[in-house]
Amino acid sequence: MARPRFNSNNKADANDLPKAKFNRETLQKASFLLSYLRPYRAIFITGMVLLVLGSLLSLAFPFLMGKLIDASLRTDLTGFWANINYIAGSLLAILLVQATISFFRIYTFVQVGERSLADLRKDSFGRIVRMPMEFFARRRVGELNSRIAADLSQIQDTMTTTLAELIRQVVTLVGGIALLAFTSGKLTVMMLSVFPVLVVLAVIFGKAIRKVARDAQDELAESNTVVEETLQAIASVKAYTNEWYEAQRYKERIGGVVKLALKGAVYRGAFASFIIFALLGSIVAVIWYGSTLVSEGELTIGALTSFILYSTFVGAAMGSFAELYAQVQKALGATERVFEILNETTEDVAMEQLKAPLALKGDIEFKSVQFRYASRPEITVLRDLSFHILPGEKMAVVGPSGAGKSTLVSLVQAFYQAEAGELLVDGQPLNSYDLSAYRANLAVVPQDVVLFGGSIYENIAYGKPGASEAEVQAAAEKANAWSFISDFPEKLQTLVGERGVKLSGGQRQRIAIARAVLRNPAILILDEATSSLDSESERLVQEALNALMVGRTSIVIAHRLSTIRDADKILVLDKGAAVEFGTHEELMQVEGGLYRNLKLLQHDLLESER
Repeated sequence: MARPRFNSNNKADANDLPKAKFNRETLQKASFLLSYLRPYRAIFITGMVLLVLGSLLSLAFPFLMGKLIDASLRTDLTGFWANINYIAGSLLAILLVQATISFFRIYTFVQVGERSLADLRKDSFGRIVRMPMEFFARRRVGELNSRIAADLSQIQDTMTTTLAELIRQVVTLVGGIALLAFTSGKLTVMMLSVFPVLVVLAVIFGKAIRKVARDAQDELAESNTVVEETLQAIASVKAYTNEWYEAQRYKERIGGVVKLALKGAVYRGAFASFIIFALLGSIVAVIWYGSTLVSEGELTIGALTSFILYSTFVGAAMGSFAELYAQVQKALGATERVFEILNETTEDVAMEQLKAPLALKGDIEFKSVQFRYASRPEITVLRDLSFHILPGEKMAVVGPSGAGKSTLVSLVQAFYQAEAGELLVDGQPLNSYDLSAYRANLAVVPQDVVLFGGSIYENIAYGKPGASEAEVQAAAEKANAWSFISDFPEKLQTLVGERGVKLSGGQRQRIAIARAVLRNPAILILDEATSSLDSESERLVQEALNALMVGRTSIVIAHRLSTIRDADKILVLDKGAAVEFGTHEELMQVEGGLYRNLKLLQHDLLESER
């Protein structure tokens, strides 16, 4: 199944949602989604009843219009049908009732649609956040956002608006044809022999025009991409004197836009000619034949007027079915995409805040652990890895890029399961613990801290939702963060901006440390927490980290070996295997050892920089 195109904001184009064919499996999925209407079935049924009533009342309008004209022209009528005022009053009454029905119909369908969509979105998002890390490694953020936004909106529109419109048009079509036949059988035969063919041709024209328009939009988007890329990399463009190349690239794209626009103009011109001659010509033919029947006394002028209005209703209903069918196809396609999420296996995590967290000591032991990512099964990331960390110990993990350091801590966080071997925590297999209760004992301070776009208070309290402002301030003080937070006019209520862009790297790190302090974990993971900071920020962050690690089992990934001299144990990884294990002093005694070589190399680099 083709994936939707994404624009520069990683959002799917609603026109590019996949279409699905009607089959038993797809309809079963659709019936499942329709179950979201069940809690609101009384309101939905009410809306349907109002819909049918409104559609039937609309069919009475052409009939009364014809009678109104006949009443003004004929003298042989008596009673109600001879009184223009009565008929006009009835028309106004019908319009008033229909307007009232339309108001409540729209309100009921919007109510059902929004509530069912909210339920569907909550369930889908709740399922997404419970997915394992392997799921997110296979998916793009923009694609997942599209599921929540475009796909579910398409489903909602179909379950309410499109479905309701489909029923309305069916009632109009069936009722309109029946009333056409009742008004004049001869005119009905003539109209049905011409109008359906013309409507089909109009639909085909419309699809072709929309396709060309979408292609033109895509080509224009590509040309805008050229502009965006060129301006973002303008320094490189000028450095390589490629101004001519970029101008040529843009010229080619714009040429494509013009070509498609002219093609669309041909289609639109042809369509306009078709409408003027064919459709309007067929209406002229119907009126001509109807006028003939009027002159022969087989039809009244009022009945001919009613017939023309009914023909308009029927033609509009016929023309709408193609678009409604396409909308239903898109909804079924969107249903299949949503089901890809709903059918995924989720992690068994709690969906409410833990009331009685599990108390761990922090004893961690790897026994002959082997691991490969499902997305890269040909590469063994960890090989026969064994080590033991006692509660409260600080273990540093070092090694070249790709050695498996981040994978090791991902296993400790239970993001993935070991392929072979055992991972024990406090002497028990890691997978024997309740996942949420276990992870509640962990805290992570990463290299690149990404904060949520709220306040400093909200970001620190993320480690312990519901924490008081006093608790948050105490955590900030322990993390050496209060010194800069107190300088802000709004202090803890200061907004950090999207991803924390309003704060410096060192400030973001200290916010992350304060979050970890507030969490009070048994196991602490530090992933290159000071590698990208300036000297002063590194000093402040390192002081906070040293205080945080006291009394906790700590796993520290570090490239700057000077920061881990005091580690209780140092694990040296290379190509997924443990090649050395010991203290700093022990490893520095290993002639030709990887740790010693890395340490000496870093020392030489520092000396050369001086």
